[in-house]
Amino acid sequence: MSAPAYLDQVYLDHNATSPLRPEAFDAMAEALRTGGNPSAVHGVGRRARSLVDKARRQVATLIGALPAEVIFTSGGTEANNMALAGSGRRRVLISSIEHESVQRAVPDADIVPVDGEGVLDLASLERQLAASDESALVSVMFANNETGVLQPIADVVRLARQAGALVHCDAVQGAGKAPVDLHGLGVDYLSLSAHKFGGPTGIGALVVGNGAPFASDRLGGGQEFNRRAGTENVAGIAGFAAAAAAAQDGLAVDRLRERLEASLLAIAPAARVFGAGARRLGNTTCISMPGVKAETQVMALDLAGVCVSAGAACSSGKVHRSAVLAAMGVEDAVAETAIRISCGWNTESDDIERLIAAWHDLYIRVVQSDIRQVRAA
Repeated sequence: MSAPAYLDQVYLDHNATSPLRPEAFDAMAEALRTGGNPSAVHGVGRRARSLVDKARRQVATLIGALPAEVIFTSGGTEANNMALAGSGRRRVLISSIEHESVQRAVPDADIVPVDGEGVLDLASLERQLAASDESALVSVMFANNETGVLQPIADVVRLARQAGALVHCDAVQGAGKAPVDLHGLGVDYLSLSAHKFGGPTGIGALVVGNGAPFASDRLGGGQEFNRRAGTENVAGIAGFAAAAAAAQDGLAVDRLRERLEASLLAIAPAARVFGAGARRLGNTTCISMPGVKAETQVMALDLAGVCVSAGAACSSGKVHRSAVLAAMGVEDAVAETAIRISCGWNTESDDIERLIAAWHDLYIRVVQSDIRQVRAA
């Protein structure tokens, strides 16, 4: 497998999409050569079914689930929508920093706030659950896609159980980067997406555990144990599973993040790392560059051969005000200067050094420009 063309740049936007792992590429190529419909009973169909069954076991192993609990989907968005619609609970509580695929799926949801570090306010969740006797579903992400802040899922489950509520966890940004255990967490529904840890785009999974209720709205054949109709994406599923197997140990990038953040703060002491006081994924840094808009930073770094992003990458390439940072109480003027740097399975120390150098050059140019303007005035 040859490297994608964009990998001649330093790629530090893994939370948007992580480059395809070689193992995933090879598994997909094998599946495409095999061909066949997994629902067919002849030999070719049975070989395709064998690939799907093997993949289901591998994905289940990644998150401590049983194979029969894994439903393959087209990605995290579909998995989130399926969980929210299929639980049968009309009352839904979500955190104020959830992904748009959760927020827009339940526009009338009760919103649970987060604190200044981006961590769910458990006391507020407890009060909101107690405010109604109606059976509820609580949806809280495992890790935030913009800041990397980890949420207290075990505590969420504890409070939900006391109130008779079910729990959905969007683990799209967590799986493959940190240990995620369905039954250890105790959640009922868990969403995954392969391309966040080196699998292909267009494939994910909804995991339904603990015998939780689930009603599918997908009509058609009996695929995925009658829970998601439609012929399975065998090649995508095979690539998903290969990436899951390769990602079993998570990401060992904490030291790279520590080096990165210490260096950027030394360059610009007034910079701010969002969520720095909370537990975070080891691969994610959301940081401001004082006085420099995020769009300017992204473009300047891109010209220097470094790929980062201005928050989430789910809005057709447009940069919008970060709802996550707003929920954390960050002032608009500061939030507008925040970029997200996210490492991945192929990130090396040299990549971090190039980012630091490019960020330093940009900041110095801005400072010098400001000095010239002051002198001119």
